[in-house]
Amino acid sequence: MTPISAVSRLSGQARGVEPFHVMRLLARAGELEALGRSIVHMEVGEPDFPTPGPILEAGQRALADGRTRYTSAGGLPALRRAIAAYYAERYDTPVGPERILVTPGASGALQLVFLALLDPGDRVLICDPSYPCYRQVLQLMGVEPIAVPVGPQTDYQMTAALAESAWTPSVRAVVVASPSNPTGSSIAPEVLSELHALCRDRGAALIVDEIYQGLTYDVPDRTALSLGSEDLYVINSFSKYFGMTGWRLGWLAGPRDAVAVMERMAQNLFIAANTPAQYAALAAFDPTTIEILEARRLSFQRRRDRLLPALRDLGFGIPVQPSGAFYLYARLPDSLEIDSMTFTGRMLEEAGVALTPGHDFGRHDAGRHVRFAYTREIDDLDDGVGRIRDWLAGG
Repeated sequence: MTPISAVSRLSGQARGVEPFHVMRLLARAGELEALGRSIVHMEVGEPDFPTPGPILEAGQRALADGRTRYTSAGGLPALRRAIAAYYAERYDTPVGPERILVTPGASGALQLVFLALLDPGDRVLICDPSYPCYRQVLQLMGVEPIAVPVGPQTDYQMTAALAESAWTPSVRAVVVASPSNPTGSSIAPEVLSELHALCRDRGAALIVDEIYQGLTYDVPDRTALSLGSEDLYVINSFSKYFGMTGWRLGWLAGPRDAVAVMERMAQNLFIAANTPAQYAALAAFDPTTIEILEARRLSFQRRRDRLLPALRDLGFGIPVQPSGAFYLYARLPDSLEIDSMTFTGRMLEEAGVALTPGHDFGRHDAGRHVRFAYTREIDDLDDGVGRIRDWLAGG
């Protein structure tokens, strides 16, 4: 009898999960660096700044004081109140703490919302390109993601017209991100309002991923919760703006009755979010911390303003100036007759520049796009641009 492999025993959903292509490139970059090669990293979407001092100090105090026991599944009441106060003070948007649930990262929030709203066989509209975990998590649940191609005509965002054109009777939710990964675009308030109205009319949920909230340039910093309606779901995180990626802490906001049900689900899925991280996050909203974070936001804006024209000068197509996050989603120069997978591989091996291929974010024209992350100092970005320029000139 032929032995059965461990992989063959896995579920079809598990075997169907696609890897991030960028992780293979990141591993290869590590190998090259171990051999002494210099690599300019513009591939991973993680801020290069450390967690702000006041947050670190609050976390250290929590550990020293022995605050390491489970919290309630919904999160520390004080943190839920602090998040609610943040919405009220920064966005002039009242959101009761009973509508907020603290989670292990935004990923935990996303999984809770998907599991609470969707059944196997349902469909969900997502943008193409968009964050790859949306489609992967949905497929693991037996839910079909419907990728709607978006482009510069709509600032790479879903609109009511695009959603309506892709709608089928089994659509139960629409997912948008603002600011978005990989394009850095933000959804206009009137566009979001129209999309929300369509979802409400069709009996579907609107899910808004706001994990890059706060990292905005040229446009006001907004939240979808300012629509004033409880019948939408917002995902957020302490990772990007607050600089707490490794702490794995996020939250969701939604209708109070739905949040109560999701708290029961959280009890069974992950018990509670990290306790010391929650105590540390209480300091995230202090004025001293916000001052640090705003200085960092301006630094990201300066990096964008440096990198964007430099890439355009090299022939990369970036028709929409990103208004948030820390990404540029660029079309390859017309002179290149290779796809983005080949381009990113050769960039790494031949020029020592690590980038993310468009294939990680969907299928729509993905072979002609790459993502640049400006999560490095300007000198590093200049170095990367110089290497790309030299490679293009030599190729």
